[in-house]
Amino acid sequence: MDNSGPSRTALATGYARACHQFADRPLILTDPLAARLLGVTAEDFAELDSYPADHPATVARDRPRRLFFAARSRFADDAITAAVATGVRQIVVLGAGLDTIAYRNSHPDVRVFEVDHPQTQAWKRERLAATGIDIPRTATLVPVDFETQTLSQELEANSFCRADPAVFVWLGVIFYLTSDAVRTTFEYIAGQGGSAEVVADYLQPAHTTEDRADLQARSARLARAGEPLINYHTPDEIHRQLALFGFTVAEDLSAGELIGRYRHGTLVSDERALRALRASRIVHARR
Repeated sequence: MDNSGPSRTALATGYARACHQFADRPLILTDPLAARLLGVTAEDFAELDSYPADHPATVARDRPRRLFFAARSRFADDAITAAVATGVRQIVVLGAGLDTIAYRNSHPDVRVFEVDHPQTQAWKRERLAATGIDIPRTATLVPVDFETQTLSQELEANSFCRADPAVFVWLGVIFYLTSDAVRTTFEYIAGQGGSAEVVADYLQPAHTTEDRADLQARSARLARAGEPLINYHTPDEIHRQLALFGFTVAEDLSAGELIGRYRHGTLVSDERALRALRASRIVHARR
């Protein structure tokens, strides 16, 4: 990533969630802060065709991907809501990017810990201040440079309680990490003293010539932006890895299934466009 600010993929995801608020009905994800954080309006998205091709906002032109980004955030929101109803009071957002869970939290006794690279968090703090979005007392921004710091040390230095239950949200990250880094993070989450839940998306390897071509093209675009895809898992592989650390998989959905859930079973009509999302899956597991 560019150490002067957020990664291109974090920006692209933020723009897609923001565009969803104006462009899609019914809404999958209601997030009144998504566009505000970026300082964009419905009029800006109406002019997307005039944006240069390398602008991160242009991902919002891709409706299936836009719906997937909205749906995976909604899926995480739903898992959090269910966990909070059972008494969980700690949420950890790993690789938070432009996520707004911490600022949409309506529970005064639920703490949200945002973990991200220091430069990304510094940029986000500037955007929050510039747009008048308050950082509530329930939100804790935890900067972690994984080259010199550890997740455990920095979280616990910021009053995260390892003895209490927690939900970990880990979206848009796994496929940029080494297998060792993924394994180490699952192991850390599993070490939570109370119950632990994780919501994470991942990419599965392609199985057809068409899917391989789509995935290779996507990987090449991301590599040119300095964020290459380096990690793929089949569902069986993810489930075995989670089971190794004592997790039980509650759900594992394809991108099409996830979008269909929030559109009352109706999938995106452009199946050719949706094909580019066939590698994407999301899993919710508990220990």
